Parts: sequence; structure tokens; C-alpha cells
Amino acid sequence: MHLGHLALLEQALAAAQQVVVVLGSAWQARSPKNPFTWPEREALIRDSLPPADAARVRCVPVRDYYDEPRWVQAVMAAVHTQVPPGARVALVGHFKDDSSHYLARFPGWELLSLPRQGDFDATPIRACYWNLDEQPQAAVAHQLGPLLPAAVADWLQAWQASPDYAALRAEWRMLSGYRAAWAAAPYPPVFVTVDGLLLCHGHVLLIQRGHAPGQGLWALPGGFVEPRDTLWQSCLRELAEETALPLTAAALQSALQGVEVFDHPDRSLRGRTITHVFVCHLPGTTLPAVQAGDDAAAARWVPLQALADLEAQMFEDHFHVLRRCFERFGAGPVPALP
Repeated sequence: MHLGHLALLEQALAAAQQVVVVLGSAWQARSPKNPFTWPEREALIRDSLPPADAARVRCVPVRDYYDEPRWVQAVMAAVHTQVPPGARVALVGHFKDDSSHYLARFPGWELLSLPRQGDFDATPIRACYWNLDEQPQAAVAHQLGPLLPAAVADWLQAWQASPDYAALRAEWRMLSGYRAAWAAAPYPPVFVTVDGLLLCHGHVLLIQRGHAPGQGLWALPGGFVEPRDTLWQSCLRELAEETALPLTAAALQSALQGVEVFDHPDRSLRGRTITHVFVCHLPGTTLPAVQAGDDAAAARWVPLQALADLEAQMFEDHFHVLRRCFERFGAGPVPALP
């Protein structure tokens, strides 16, 4: 939270007796863009306010569903758990750019659109923070000190010593290099990928990523489409390389239930990435043997009932990929994911 966020919160506290702060991207794995859990963010908000104001603030976590109507419904439901029936609700926000269009998507809520609260932007703050070891400490303090509440600055300094900071800093550098490699392209690149969602006897096949981005996180087996491959051929290749799945192309084709496309512009920090998920229901009660290879550190058949506990360990939007594919193709006893 920077001082621009704090100024918006102070404006909201001046306009209402009670303020509800919606904490997005809840229950997602840490990433360079969203490095902190929602309880950590709630604590930083409270520590940045006088005790009397903090007592008037309620925080509610909401997932990023990559589905705007569903997300709007979840936000409204979460807020209404904190306000009495019939209470007037006003949404306080700032239309920063095209990404702020959602502020006008809440029927029945008054919109208090405020001007920009100072020259604050989270993107350069993140860039400075992930480069702390490459800049003189005095320069960092000079850059970040005027932008952050004191409680946030102190917490960030302490968190810099954590293993999470080191891992995310390495990932940020990898992503920065990745984007720099495409900086000279005549148009912003659009990446095309495939993923395989295989279900068998109450289990789903997942891999644990062996490299950044998302090293150590669980994901569907998949990867980029090769120049001379069809989407299906790329899916078969990735399954073979990452899991050594001992099934023929014909067997997988007969188990194929359908294909779902996931194309939210913000689903990947690598850039605009459109993935095609091939959903297969394998017959029988014996789980095919799998072994990790290529970019995967592990490959495992995960019980469907264990997926909810893995939400904060899933890569990018893959938890929500599972949820949507289960809703569309979930023949049999698949769990209703949150």
C-alpha cells in the first residue's frame, strides 16, 4: 500500500462511518506483482491508520476469478456481509486507466470517483523494491520513503530478509529479462500455449514447476505451441515431456471431452498469453504411471478433494482453470471449487 492508497482510504473514512476494503487476488500464490497474502495486506492497512480509524475499517478477501461478472458478484456479496441490510453503499475509487473500468460495474452502489491522490504508482515502487541489492540503500530510502506509509516501509525492510523476498526477486528479474527480449518487436507479443487437464478415478494430473516463473508451484502440464505443431500435437508433446504419460495419442483422443480457451489479458506476468486446455477423462480405476521430466520438478496424480488446499500453491490462474473446466466438463464426482 502506497500513500495514494492511504489517501483514498482517508477520503472514504471522511465520507462514511464504516469502510470496507476489498482485498483482491486473495488465496493466490505469491508473485512479483502480488507478493503479499491478504492477511499481511490487512495488517499493513491497519498499521498505517490511527487506532480509531482502523477500528472503522473492515477488510474482505476476494479471489481473482478472471471472469468479471463472477468477480463483481463475489465483491458485492463480500461487502454485504459487512454492512447492515438497507445501508447505502458508495464505492470510492480513482479511474487510473483502462484497467479501472470495473469501478462502474456495481449496480446500486454510488460511485465516488476521486482524482489521482498524488504522483504514486505501484509499478515503479515494485521495480525499486525488487532491485534493492543493486541500488545504494540511501537511494532506495530516498525513492521509497516519500511514497509509503511508515509502517509499510518498515515492514518491507524487514521482509527483505525473508526467503520469499529472495525467490520473488529472482522471478522478477527473470520476467524483466523475458519482457526485454521482446521489447524490440514491432507489436506487443501474444503467446499461444496449451495445457492438458487429465482426470482419472477421482484424481487430476498436475506437475510442480521446476523453474521460474512459479518455481515450486503446482500447474497443469503444458507449454508453448511449437511452430510446426497443431494445438493438439503440442499438448501431446508437453504431456510426454513433462509427465512421461504412457498413453497413446489415440487413447487420449478417445478420452477427450473438449477444449476450453483462457485468454484474460492479465492471466500471466510473462505477457499476453492465451492457453488452450484439453480436458480428458481417462477410463478405469488404475492411475497411469507418471514421471517428471523437462521443466517439471514433480508429476503427480492429485486427489480432487485435495485441490482446495492447494489453491495458494497453484501457478497463475490454474486453480480457476480447474474450476471452470470442472463446471463445464465435470462428468462424475468433481468438487465445486471456490
